[in-house]
Amino acid sequence: MKMKKNIATIATIVMLLMAGNANAVTWADIQLKARAGWSIGGTAPLGVPATIRSIDSYKLTPSFLVGIDAQLPLDQWGIMAGVRYENKAMNGDVSTKAYHMELRRGESVMEGLFTGCVHQEVTEWMVTIPVLATLNLGPKVQLKAGPYFSLLTNRRFEGIASDGYLRQGDPTGAKILIGNKDGEWATYDFSDDMRRFQTGIAIGADWQVYKALGLSLDLNWGLNGIFRKDFDTVEQTLYPIYATIGVFYRLK
Repeated sequence: MKMKKNIATIATIVMLLMAGNANAVTWADIQLKARAGWSIGGTAPLGVPATIRSIDSYKLTPSFLVGIDAQLPLDQWGIMAGVRYENKAMNGDVSTKAYHMELRRGESVMEGLFTGCVHQEVTEWMVTIPVLATLNLGPKVQLKAGPYFSLLTNRRFEGIASDGYLRQGDPTGAKILIGNKDGEWATYDFSDDMRRFQTGIAIGADWQVYKALGLSLDLNWGLNGIFRKDFDTVEQTLYPIYATIGVFYRLK
């Protein structure tokens, strides 16, 4: 309960500053919602580049969130802020042609243009703070939108390259065959090159179904890529884009 009070207090301060009416608001004015959700999405460029010939598979991976929100109603409008712990994950396979990569096979490190199959696994665990404007469309439906800020506590971006070849350096470089068996394929791991801080835009809706219990639907769209600005091994900027189906319970 003490932790819940601390989180709600922080969220309240943010809302008071935004509302510009701190002296008129008390703890009794604040509404609290606990929520949990299941997310689906991925990290992807905006538009499929020519170097990715096809998306061969996409595997749903467990992506969950839990959190608590504090809301300050302002008549039909309102302000909501919260704290959430969540993960965003994806597994997929793509076919590439002349896709810039850095690969490892044994103790050897190879960089160049890869043509073949790429298996990719991405996992991000993070603490997220959304700061949202809300609009009530009636007693049961509420729209919400605004920025979010995430601090990553754990991150992983790795995979396997197989069934193709790598041209070292440029399209005319030495050709290195990459097979599809253990010892023949190559691996990559860019986990340490991922950002620890992400920002984005969240939009969604809450629907109060029964008394204090409700359903929610949200879309989170990252505004900065998952890799650091100085990382150029992966040429395209990859954005985290996830939709979340959830439930909430109004605590107060």
